[in-house]
Amino acid sequence: MVHIQWNTDSVVYDGLCAEASRQAEKQGICVPVGPYLLGQSWTLKECPFIIDGLFVTDYFTRTPRKLSPFRSFASIELFHFHIPEDTVIAVWNLITFKEQGGTFGDQCPDRSITVYFRSGAPSVINPLHTHFPRDTAVPGSFALTLTWTLPNRTTGVFNVTSPLPGDWFLAAHLPKDEGKISVKGLYEECQYLFQPQLIVQRLVNIAVLYPGFVTEQSMGPHNRSCLYKVFVPSYTSRVLVEVLRCHGAEGCPLWLRVRAKAPPLHNSTAMDCRDHTPCQLALDLPFWQHWYYVLVEKHPGVPGTVSFQVIVQVTDCSQPSLARPPFLPSSASMNMPHSFGSMGGLALGDSPPPASPNGTKHPVPIPTSSPASERCWPVRPTLRNELDTFSVHFYIFFGPNVSVPPDHPAVFVINLLPVLDSGGVLNLELRLNVDHLLFHQSSLCGENVTVFGCLNHEVPLTSSDNASVTCETESLAGFLLSVNATATLSRLRIPYPQTGSWYLSLRSLCATEHG
Repeated sequence: MVHIQWNTDSVVYDGLCAEASRQAEKQGICVPVGPYLLGQSWTLKECPFIIDGLFVTDYFTRTPRKLSPFRSFASIELFHFHIPEDTVIAVWNLITFKEQGGTFGDQCPDRSITVYFRSGAPSVINPLHTHFPRDTAVPGSFALTLTWTLPNRTTGVFNVTSPLPGDWFLAAHLPKDEGKISVKGLYEECQYLFQPQLIVQRLVNIAVLYPGFVTEQSMGPHNRSCLYKVFVPSYTSRVLVEVLRCHGAEGCPLWLRVRAKAPPLHNSTAMDCRDHTPCQLALDLPFWQHWYYVLVEKHPGVPGTVSFQVIVQVTDCSQPSLARPPFLPSSASMNMPHSFGSMGGLALGDSPPPASPNGTKHPVPIPTSSPASERCWPVRPTLRNELDTFSVHFYIFFGPNVSVPPDHPAVFVINLLPVLDSGGVLNLELRLNVDHLLFHQSSLCGENVTVFGCLNHEVPLTSSDNASVTCETESLAGFLLSVNATATLSRLRIPYPQTGSWYLSLRSLCATEHG
């Protein structure tokens, strides 16, 4: 039996997309480029990854705020932005100016300003290099320092290509005070004000792929790429993207790229279709209830028209003997994900999709069985109890003790609400019920049992492999906890975790099973 105690007030870092060494700036906009494009002339609508499509520009600004020297987290100024889906470029314009006595502070000293960026939650700021408590996993963030280019004003630009959609947080502060003592009122105080502005450009009417249906496409001589997206419902263990019947002047001169949540980048999961037949990308353990973007890109210098077909197949892991049939979700269900507790995922359509410029065709046969390793297990919900304004507990139904069977994992989910739970610390505690172990000493494992817990964001990790215990895959990172008869308690603290669904997968193994 395992006692699990949740504690949180929260919102994990998924990383920033900007990479200066692989970008070029043109008219204040930063876009991903390959080596073959550096030094060439191009415009925003000739983005090397997305040629065709309609761009919409959105502007967001915040009121200037007075910055303070850093003493604690309470000293920072925190700004919240929301980046819409299908955004290909986000540009933050960072404006800072000095004031003294109601006028420009030309005589104020230059003080550097540190700005932090993070997707999904506020940054964990520690410029004083203090130590965190034991068992604390500190998420990363990106920071830059603004220097002064004019006596009373300076600006900075921070560009993110294909940013993750949703909440973004900016934090800013002045350096720590030098400790000088001065008499108040002898001179006008210098004030440093900071104002961030956000400009985003997003694509509209991105073609939607429906799992199980073939989409035909022709890429003309002046087109560089075609972008699609497909929605991955809950209880999906595998997504397979294929390029079929590809014909061009040089065989199949295409790149296939796939990325979750945002349009692909140069370093996203990719396959060169010239060297692989069939050209396909398989994504195991995809994020649930998210869009996946598929980019088919032509090799540079390829003449003529390239024709091809694209198909996506989705494996339903809730019933390993059945594959998810081809479906056509309604527009409402595509934009409003279903509850994580429902086994059905998206609603299934009864009619084939209507004709479209992309040439969507009839469904193709898909496998009727899934490997046993791709099976997923029911996810048990937790009860949210708001104790006060600053404290939220999550309880397991019929807990706190839960049984962890030896033949399959026990999976639990905790949902952190956007913005409302975007601060604080997520505390997870696993405790082994030693009395229950002593009562069952005659069992196969007895005191040699070890319970492993994997905490993952947006998809549970429920591997049935008993040879090794890990909470990470090539595309999925997580946190590992373990308890046994000698170490009955394990804790994990995550300051400012990302909001959304967190999954805890518990497995009980005998000592002989994992060495």
